[in-house]
Amino acid sequence: MNIQMISEYATTYGLKIILAILIFVIGKIVAKWLKRLIAKLTAKGNVDQTLSNFLGDLTYILAMIIVIIIALNNLGVKTTSLIAVLGAATLAIGLSLQSNLANLGSGILLLFNRPFKVGDYVEAAGIGGTIEKVSLFQTEMVTPDNKKIFIPNSSITSSSITNYGAYDTRRLDLTVEIDYQDDVEKTKQILKELAESDSRVLSEPEPQIEVTELGANGIILIFRPWVKSSDYWPLRFSMLAQINEAFKKNGISIPYPQMDVHVKHTEGE
Repeated sequence: MNIQMISEYATTYGLKIILAILIFVIGKIVAKWLKRLIAKLTAKGNVDQTLSNFLGDLTYILAMIIVIIIALNNLGVKTTSLIAVLGAATLAIGLSLQSNLANLGSGILLLFNRPFKVGDYVEAAGIGGTIEKVSLFQTEMVTPDNKKIFIPNSSITSSSITNYGAYDTRRLDLTVEIDYQDDVEKTKQILKELAESDSRVLSEPEPQIEVTELGANGIILIFRPWVKSSDYWPLRFSMLAQINEAFKKNGISIPYPQMDVHVKHTEGE
């Protein structure tokens, strides 16, 4: 190999190497710009930060794969076989991580659709608790008895979700039972006064107080005041105690199941 051939090889491949480096450098700059663009767009759309970071990283990785393939192709490397290998590897990884990918897809749906947010009390996948953290693969929940539960996102999206914190107000549904001998209108007035005297009960909508059933042991009434969601459980507990005291004070009886036993004597006994 003479000097002229070396010079030709150096010129030919040197230019290709320089061009490949330029493609890589410029491509990396563009990939970073795309990542920043995704961050800005998701910030304007009020997208969850976890999802924003994931989309930005995914965009950057895909852009860099394209840049590397173009750079290698410029060097004369046959990228067709490389793409086939990458495709086969991606398929194999996808099959082995099928459940994790399902959780990932469900996590993206949760972050996009936002059926709940951190701090909401929800029931999902048969579990009730306060949402502490939502990530791409799992959701962390704290139960009322202070247990931390990690739920795969696919389990949440495949079940119905009840969000008790979706709105600022909730209706408190209570049932009370009184004796058939007691005055229904008087009982209604007592419940109305209890609602009006408690500042946690909202004036609008007005509490609903109605007879709902004539039971086996007494008359059953519904008592439905509206409260702020944050006051729901404290008011429920205290209102039951208030009703009990008010009924005692006003002579309203709370019936309990009774059984009449009749003893019949026959001749000879």
